[in-house]
Order: sequence, then structure tokens, then C-alpha cells
Amino acid sequence: MNNPSQNKKPNRTDELVNEKIRFNEVLLIGPKGEQLGVVSRRVALEKAQFYELDLLCVAPNATPPVCKILDYGKHRFEAQKKAKVAKRNQKIIQTKEVQLTPQIGEHDLMVKVKAAIRFFEDGSRVKVGVRFRGRQLAHPEVGEEMIQHFIELVKDYSVVEKPPVMEGRWLSAILAAKTKK
Repeated sequence: MNNPSQNKKPNRTDELVNEKIRFNEVLLIGPKGEQLGVVSRRVALEKAQFYELDLLCVAPNATPPVCKILDYGKHRFEAQKKAKVAKRNQKIIQTKEVQLTPQIGEHDLMVKVKAAIRFFEDGSRVKVGVRFRGRQLAHPEVGEEMIQHFIELVKDYSVVEKPPVMEGRWLSAILAAKTKK
């Protein structure tokens, strides 16, 4: 058997509104922002009904809790609108990867540099990695020189976020795009 109270969707915002407010006394703020003083919960609800508005608890942890008389539907709509604008304006930074080898040719290196520059122009970070195979591990300084050369080639577009570090058979560094002025 289904209990009807279990099927009911919870209030997404979990805000204390009207009858959900359970404090005995609250500091009441009127619809125009004026302080109406410390009143009982019942009186606060009656004043909200008088103005034909809702009572919203804006600071439940305060002593006494602060409640405001306002149009709750309008308040929620404005909050959702602000959240949408904030979400639209946020920029997600991706990390792209460029793989090199210790014996990479100059032309191949330039192709990788051009790809990295394109990533930086898009605002992404780039993880540059040099993979060592077999006996190449005996000379990690060759890979270190390769990464330093790569960093030197893209220095106008990037800054070193994490210097080269050996991780198993990989020597990798992370570069971030320079901020545009």
C-alpha cells in the first residue's frame, strides 16, 4: 500500500513559508522593508494575510528568527531567474592533452604546438605529456628538455600551472591559458 504522504514531492527549496514556520516568536519585516518588531508566529501570519502576501523565514538561525512578508511566488521566480543567469555566465574549463615522445621531430612538435595554441585560445588548460618506452626511461632528462622546449614555444599563450613531474612512464606538466587583458 502506498502512503499518500510518501508520494508527495518535497518542497525543492525547503524554505520555511507560512504554516511551515514553527518558531514561537519572530522578528517581523514588513512588505516595504520596515521592521515591525518581535511578534508571535500567529500575529506574523495574521499580518501576512492582512497584506494578502506570504510569510518567509529569511534567517532561521538568528535569535529571534527573522521573517519577512513578501510575495513568495515572485520571490521564487526571481531566485530561479538569478540562478539561470549565473549558470549561463559560468565558464567550464576543460583540460586537453598533448602527447609527445622524447624523439619527436621538429615538424611534428610544431603541429602539437599549434594544437595547444588553439586549445589555449578556447580557454582550455593543456596537459603536456612525454611518454617513455623501454630504454628511454634511462634518460628522463631528454623528456624534460622536450617539455621545456614545448613550454618555451607556447609561453606567449600560456602559464605553467603545474611544473613537469614524473608519473610512472609519463613526464607531464599542466599549462593554463593566459588571461586576456
